[in-house]
Order: sequence, then structure tokens, then C-alpha cells
Amino acid sequence: MTIQNSTHHDIDEIFRLYKIATDLQKTKFPVHWPEFERSLIETEIKENRQWKLIIDNKIACIWATTFSDVQIWEERNIDPSLYIHRIAANPDFRGQHLVKQIVEWAMVFAKENNKRFIRMDTVGDNPGLIEYYIQCGFDFLGLSTLKHTKGLPAHYDNATVSLFQMEIRGDYD
Repeated sequence: MTIQNSTHHDIDEIFRLYKIATDLQKTKFPVHWPEFERSLIETEIKENRQWKLIIDNKIACIWATTFSDVQIWEERNIDPSLYIHRIAANPDFRGQHLVKQIVEWAMVFAKENNKRFIRMDTVGDNPGLIEYYIQCGFDFLGLSTLKHTKGLPAHYDNATVSLFQMEIRGDYD
């Protein structure tokens, strides 16, 4: 297993995994991911914020990161944090605890970048997903109604989000 930045050669696979994840979301939840703009993914790749977990020379999982997420985290955004977005797993690798692998990587990456927290959000109140993220080591901080969603992907419009946080132990100065 290796984790590395996605490249432009991965874009078709990234969109394939997003479609699979969105199709699954549509069967379970009223809110699901929209079709993301290609320019968003291209920007994340260019800025080294789009990631892939590779197992047996195949992309097993993808996600994006940022160090600022003020529209979702509002005043808490001042805390030095790594924000993880849009985790999408290849169905060939489901059940292999990929989020736990991402968390292990994120703890090292966050500390290397002097971040104190790893944070995630998910739209809506999804008890199964909340429990899963808690099992992966996150604290569930509760639900928050977003106030300013202009510029965010469409699934955030008029949304309530579940907020998750994990504190990284150590020195951060």
C-alpha cells in the first residue's frame, strides 16, 4: 500500500470513483454528491491536494485535502487543521478499512505540516457513517447548519453537516 498525490493521468479514474460513490449515496441518502467540476479536480492535482491510496498497482481510494475550510468550520477554522474531503473507495477494495489507512497517513501528514487537528464533514445526519468515523478515531462534534455556501459544491446548499475532528498529539509550533 502506498499513498501519493494524484496526477492528471488519474482524472478519469477519479471521476469513475466519484460516480460509483454518488450512485451508492443515491440509494441510501436524500443528499448526494453532485457531479464535480473537472476544473476543481485539476486545481487540486496542480496544488498537490488530491490523493490516492494504491494497492496492487490499482487506485483503491481517493480524497482531497486542504488546510483551510472557513465556510464549513467558520470560527474554528483558525485552529491549525488538515481537512479531508470526498473520500471515495474503489468497490474492489471495500471492507479493507481504507479510512483507517487514510487516518494513519493524515496523522503523519498533519504533524509534518504543524497541524493540530484532522477534520472532516459529511452532509446530513447519517448515524451509520457517524458511527463509522467514530470507530476510525474521530470525535463527533455534532451537527452544524451552514450559513455561507456560495462557491461550495451543490450538495452543501441549505445543508446541515456532521462535523468530525481528531486531535494530533505532540508539539505544533
